[in-house]
Amino acid sequence: MPNKIKVIKKRLKLLIDVGVGKKVEDFLLVEGYDIKCIRDIDPRMSDIEILNIAVSEKRMVLTMDKDFGELIYNSKLSHAGVLLLRLEDAKSILKVDIVKIILKDFSDNILNKFCVYKNGKLRIKD
Repeated sequence: MPNKIKVIKKRLKLLIDVGVGKKVEDFLLVEGYDIKCIRDIDPRMSDIEILNIAVSEKRMVLTMDKDFGELIYNSKLSHAGVLLLRLEDAKSILKVDIVKIILKDFSDNILNKFCVYKNGKLRIKD
């Protein structure tokens, strides 16, 4: 019987901020993404520390925290990409559905970019 080893096949590596939620984390794992979750490292980690990990490991930050925009654009901190979900009060299933669509349709376009999803639209900035 052949080994059934799940192959990590996705090229986009993600660092998942706590506010995004466990259901999104679980979905990404099942889909084979290389993810690391802040909730498993230190749920109270600062945004600067999160960015430092993301840069050192070449991971895109998946977050709902608007402070990342300020850190990148005003404080000029380095990043390896950020996907900011502006989904205040959204249920977990909606977050999963939106992440699924974004990654299916745009995963090659969002590498190393600052991206904001709001009101059904994804903005991708350099």
